[in-house]
Amino acid sequence: MEPNVGKPGFLRNVLVRLLLFGVFIVVVRFAYVITLAGESCSVGDFCFFSPSINLAKAGTRSGALAAQAAVGGAGAAPERYASKEWINGVRFYSSAFQDMISGGFLSPAAKALCVETPTGRDVMALRGIGVIDAVGISKKASPPLVKSGEARRIPFADDTFDFMFAGDGALENSPRPADFAAEIFRTLKPEGFAAFHVKANDTYSYNSFVDLFNFCCNVVKVNDILEFDSSMPHIREIVVKKVRHAIDSESNSNGKCSVPEYKKKQVRNAEALIEEEPLKPWITLKRNVKNIKYLSSMVDISFKDRYVYIDVGARSYGSSIGSWFRKQYPKQNKTFHVYAIEADKTFHQEYGTKKGVTLLPYAAWVRNESLVFEINRDPGEKKVQGKGRGMGRIQPLKSSGGFDGGELEKISGFDFAEWLKNTVSENDFVVMKMDVEGTEFDLIPRLFETGAICLVDEIFLECHYNRWQRCCPGQRSPKYEKTYDQCLQLFTSLRQSGVLVHQWF
Repeated sequence: MEPNVGKPGFLRNVLVRLLLFGVFIVVVRFAYVITLAGESCSVGDFCFFSPSINLAKAGTRSGALAAQAAVGGAGAAPERYASKEWINGVRFYSSAFQDMISGGFLSPAAKALCVETPTGRDVMALRGIGVIDAVGISKKASPPLVKSGEARRIPFADDTFDFMFAGDGALENSPRPADFAAEIFRTLKPEGFAAFHVKANDTYSYNSFVDLFNFCCNVVKVNDILEFDSSMPHIREIVVKKVRHAIDSESNSNGKCSVPEYKKKQVRNAEALIEEEPLKPWITLKRNVKNIKYLSSMVDISFKDRYVYIDVGARSYGSSIGSWFRKQYPKQNKTFHVYAIEADKTFHQEYGTKKGVTLLPYAAWVRNESLVFEINRDPGEKKVQGKGRGMGRIQPLKSSGGFDGGELEKISGFDFAEWLKNTVSENDFVVMKMDVEGTEFDLIPRLFETGAICLVDEIFLECHYNRWQRCCPGQRSPKYEKTYDQCLQLFTSLRQSGVLVHQWF
């Protein structure tokens, strides 16, 4: 009889299979932990989540079941909640909301809303830490965490929520932040809290944010934290508390205003004024433009409600709107509405075809009245078709006898300061260029007198004086009586008052 040689081979095969099965279990466990937790598990001998994630207890459920339990829906797609990015996001928001509970801004019994949350990670985090009555809204619904809705028209009744949250830069990316803030106020209960994750890393943007809520809320917490998302690595967490009644924020209605300190800070960062009179101002302009420190290149303007450019004395569209502002001014991807103020009817027709431009076919003045302007050209200046008529000094019709007999034309003037107060608000970002043939010495004091100056963020001012003429060496322009020193004094006084003004030649 032959010896039995199959038994050792059979045992060897069994042992190999058991070993392979054990390796398979280890690999599956490792892949599961790394995929769901985003890191190796260091708590206990066998776990699936770091203890900072309140989605499931270690060793009791799978990640998919934990996600379904947190959202309260057995049909939730587990793959949505199994990515590293998702888990890291939930962990981050869980930690942030736990801190808010510790600070007394949030409680497990709160009715909570997350605004403009396309992923719903913040909603998941709220439910995971015990705030069960939490939901989110986004333009695209993502059941069961996120319902359809937008910040500018939140689909809930007044005074509904105890706590509201807007993360992922939702507020600063809103096309109308003021409407966003108004809806937060409407749907938040009195004494309720709203928290925001924004950039707002400079004093200008932070104060612009605060200005959005001055009418209703007080800032109760400001905290700088590190975000989990590389697209927004450093964020500022701001919590506001709703007061029982809206605050009347009508400012500048009674005259003079005070430019806030955060705007004055930007003036100190501006380029130096040119103190010595340039012999060739038309060349100095080209050089000076390169040195200008634009406000929008120094600060974040995201929290402004609208973006407005006002060209006072616009002349033709290509004079400065098309050739300079729309091509060179740094706009941070914001869409500016342009107001072109030009009394000379030679230029009016071309503005009819320009989108995003509103023409005011009048002269900016200190009151509403009829005016005359003098058609007055420098020596050697020839009339060129389509180039305007050399619009000179402006005077009220009744005072026109002060002109020296040049060609006059009647125009309508309007109270520019009052128009400005009725057109823009402190929540708007307003840039102004002013080239008004000497009338700046009337308009600027009027802006201060009425408080309208506080509505302007940045001014590019051409101050007119008896400058040296290009045509005639050694001769000064007879158009204007002011000197360069008087212009320099005007620029200096504006900056000392906190107005960011740039010299324009």
